[in-house]
Amino acid sequence: MRFSYFCPVIEHLFERRCKKGTILHGYYQILYELGIGSYGITYLATDLRTNKQVVVKQMRKMKRKKRMESFEREANILKQLEHPQIPALYETFTEHGVPHLVMEYIDGDTVESLIFEKGKTYTEKEAFQLLKDVLAVVEYIHKKGIVHRDLRIPNILLRDGRVYVIDFGLARFLHEQVPHLETYVLEKKLRRQIDVKSDLYALGHFLLFLLYSSYEPKTDEERSWEEELSISDEARSILQKMLQITSPYHDVDELMRDVDHMLEKKGMKKDVVVS
Repeated sequence: MRFSYFCPVIEHLFERRCKKGTILHGYYQILYELGIGSYGITYLATDLRTNKQVVVKQMRKMKRKKRMESFEREANILKQLEHPQIPALYETFTEHGVPHLVMEYIDGDTVESLIFEKGKTYTEKEAFQLLKDVLAVVEYIHKKGIVHRDLRIPNILLRDGRVYVIDFGLARFLHEQVPHLETYVLEKKLRRQIDVKSDLYALGHFLLFLLYSSYEPKTDEERSWEEELSISDEARSILQKMLQITSPYHDVDELMRDVDHMLEKKGMKKDVVVS
């Protein structure tokens, strides 16, 4: 068995994880771990000065140079973004030689938890309306010269019917370059290229998740989404462009026009059943 198989396990064991009750930087008291990513461990914490909950991201220790660059980049990107539907960066600090980010905590449900834990389903109309709401935030991000590169259902959050875009760990400034992009498999290349089209491609898959939430298979035969989903011709055309099956959208505005046109059509006043 190759050593590379054990690397993630070994790396995981050497991480310095914060236990419940740990106080960082003198006043951030850890409540529990929210998750672990490729370069950071996130926690929910209480700011003891204000008694408000915050998110603390701790840089993982191994591959320090690469992760330090990613950590600093995320902080710089968040400093550029001042939007009510994007978590604010409160501060950065270093403890025991490990960098940390402190961010606004948004208490809501991710689209992932809504679909897979709460059983939420989306009609075609609802799916495209949610996409439109997400695009309004993504448009702001792109105008700031930033591409998110990780617009998946765990990173789109809803609170009181309002959309939030979270987790900018993979975000990049549009002037940056991706090393070794040519070695990536096609789907990863489409998701990770530093171009606004990578976000639109990711949102195409996001939209498919919404549409599949109400899909009930009638056969065991494996088929493409184009064969399985009973959606309007306009929806199918938009998805094909987002997924770069046909000539892709070049920016959010172009996609928004098509989504608005579709939602305004008289035929969209009734929910379209996904079968």
